[in-house]
Order: sequence, then structure tokens, then C-alpha cells
Amino acid sequence: MHNWKKTILKVEDTMEVAIKILNQESLRIVMVVDDDERLIGSITDGDIRRGLISQLPMNTLLTEIMHKNPIVVLAGGDKSNILAKMKELDLLQIPIVDSDGRIVGLETLQHLIEKKKFNNPVFLMAGGFGKRLAPLTNNTPKPLLKVGNKPILENIINQFIDAGFYNFYISTHYKAEMVREYFGDGSDWNVSIKYIYEDEPLGTAGSLGLLPDNLPRLPILMMNGDLLTKIDFKELLRFHLQEGEDVTMCVREYDFQVPYGVVETNGKYVISIEEKPIHRFFVNAGIYVLNPSMLDMVDGKSYLDMPQLLEQKRRDSGKINMFPVHEYWLDIGQIEQFDQAQRDVSQFS
Repeated sequence: MHNWKKTILKVEDTMEVAIKILNQESLRIVMVVDDDERLIGSITDGDIRRGLISQLPMNTLLTEIMHKNPIVVLAGGDKSNILAKMKELDLLQIPIVDSDGRIVGLETLQHLIEKKKFNNPVFLMAGGFGKRLAPLTNNTPKPLLKVGNKPILENIINQFIDAGFYNFYISTHYKAEMVREYFGDGSDWNVSIKYIYEDEPLGTAGSLGLLPDNLPRLPILMMNGDLLTKIDFKELLRFHLQEGEDVTMCVREYDFQVPYGVVETNGKYVISIEEKPIHRFFVNAGIYVLNPSMLDMVDGKSYLDMPQLLEQKRRDSGKINMFPVHEYWLDIGQIEQFDQAQRDVSQFS
């Protein structure tokens, strides 16, 4: 059970604190109060992503990114009126305040309405050899390695099911029969699962060309089958539709510290010395949303990785949306990450 009271922060708190609370409580909002506990601002999941895109530092004060004078409802209001207001203003959550402006609750759209179902295809890449996880993968395909008491791929599928998705396609190659035998047609999970088989490895994008022609003409959510994440797939799809481009790529902020003083020079002269600088980048998180037209760029016969496909799209005219992932995310590519996943699995129970 999520506790809305834990989403209340003070004006001196930072974006780093807000991200921590957003991930812990999964309510996708933090509320900022003054010294008298009156609501003065709100910050949503989307505000944080915009801050990350703008490369704001983690110590940015909440007062710099919050919505001042947020929309609220008074305590005791009729639920149907609250729901109507949230739908009219396209709000996912709305603070409840008393007559003095102090927070007494939080209402969410998810709580007020039935869970929405999405017919969008979900395409999961599960054909890799998992060589870096040997010997664990000598007799078991990586997607079926267990994290806790469930295979990696089952954890992924459950995350999508919880978000309302039910139309799955799984790309297979290495020990494909084991994947098919475990998941079957998806009826044990009350979803549909169909399979794409790569006769030869086609890369991280090549098997897109093997998807059937009768797919729903809806954006496709695509994800590597060796990830654990708490990303909100509904919000990802909503973002993609709102931005209006053909492709959205999820990215993760990655930083590393140079262990030495970095020297900038001009000819034989030293211009500056920066001691152990930290460099920050956005890296590919292995999760995408693709409009159906993107499938026309893939023939299903040639080896093609996603970076190649996206670069081709970018050259050909297309803009590529960037969706920063601040939620939990782990790429289970090596033994070290596999062991980490075992320690983190409680987040997915």
C-alpha cells in the first residue's frame, strides 16, 4: 500500500530526494509544503523527466521545478465530481486539501477508474545466447534464468500485465523451445503470447521484420528480455503519443568519475586542471516505442541492431524522442548484475 504522506516534501528538498520518493511510493507525484504545512507546489513524474532532459543537477531545489498553485480539491468532495475534473484536466493525481490549504489526502485516477487495457503489441527480445552469463546459460536461455522464484522474462511480462497490456510477441532463437514450453500461448497469465523465431540471429532490431502483417495499427512497445525495471509503461506510451514522433527511446543517465586530474592544454601550455571530474551521459536503456511505419524499414532477413535502425531513421528525416528512466532499471548482462537482481527482486514481488 502506497503512503501519500511520504510524498510530502519541504522547500529545501532537492530533485534527488523527489526521485527517491517517486520511485519508493509509485504515486508519480510529490507535494511541496511550506513551514505551516500548506501546499505550495507539486512535482510530477513528467516534471522530473523534463528536468533530466534539461540536465538539471540532482541538487536542484524543488522550488525551481515545481508547479506553483497546483490544482486541488477540497476534502469531502464527491468522487464522481473529482473524477470528472481529473478527466477534463488530464490529471493522473490530485491533492486533497482542507479549508486552510493543508494536505489531507491524495486522489489518483487509477484508484477512481477501472484499469485500462491496451491492445498495443508488446515485443520482447529473448533470442540471445547470454554468453556472458555462462555457465548459467549453458543449459538455460537467459530469459528463463530465475530472479527470485520467477524467470527474468516472466517478471517483465508481469510488469506489462500490471500496466494493462496483454498482446505479447516474443522473439526467440537460442533454446527457443524452452521459452515456448514455459510460456505457451499465455493463457496461464490470461494474455496472448505469440512467437517469432529467428533461423539465424538477426540482431536487436532485425526480427521486427518477422512480425505478422495483421498486427494492430498501434504503437509497438519493444524491450530487451534481460531487463528488470519499474518503469511505468502506461506513462511511456502516453509520452510517445503526446510527442507525436515515430520512435521513442528510453535512456538512462550514466556517470563515471575520471580517477585522475584532467589537464587541458594549448600547445605546450597547461590551460586548466580539473581534479577527478565526473562525466555524465544518457545511455540506451533497451526499451522503445515504435509506430507501425517503422516496421517498413526492416526486411526480416538482414542482421540489424536497434542503434542502426534508429540512426537510419534519424538520417531519413525522423526525430527520435528521448524518455529518461529514473525508475529502477537493471540490465542483467553479466554475473555481477544477475547477483544484484537476486538482491533487488523484492521490488517485483
